[in-house]
Amino acid sequence: MAVHNITFTLNGEAEAAVVPSHMTLLQMLREEIVMTGTKNGCAAGECGACTVLLNGEPVNSCLVLAVECDGQTLVTVEGLAHDRQLDPLQQALIEIGGVQCGFCTPGVLISARALLDRNPHPTKADVQAALVGNLCRCTGYVRIIDGVLAAAERA
Repeated sequence: MAVHNITFTLNGEAEAAVVPSHMTLLQMLREEIVMTGTKNGCAAGECGACTVLLNGEPVNSCLVLAVECDGQTLVTVEGLAHDRQLDPLQQALIEIGGVQCGFCTPGVLISARALLDRNPHPTKADVQAALVGNLCRCTGYVRIIDGVLAAAERA
């Protein structure tokens, strides 16, 4: 089995890992680096629970090989808060009630953060389009969308 030495930036910090060729980014994050905020929902790219930012773009980490991250920049849900302060998006989802069981929340937050980084004044339709790959079984999406829009208004 071939292994690879890779280096990357994770949540603003330089990281290195030794990974087999077949290991996914999701597996590396959860099993090797122990960043367990990124969730394994379906392992098939259907649910969005494992969404992370790869060079600023949301990707399903279950569909990306870890070796593809060599030299890249990654942001997980753990990287949204700074100086022990929640990201305004995280705070808004809590206040609006857009979090229930929390399983989908990391992926939703990452997808929404990518949207707000590209478009600080999104419409409801923009938020809906940005979250199309994130499945939630608890909230019905209304409060998630309201939380993203509230965070945009506060920025």
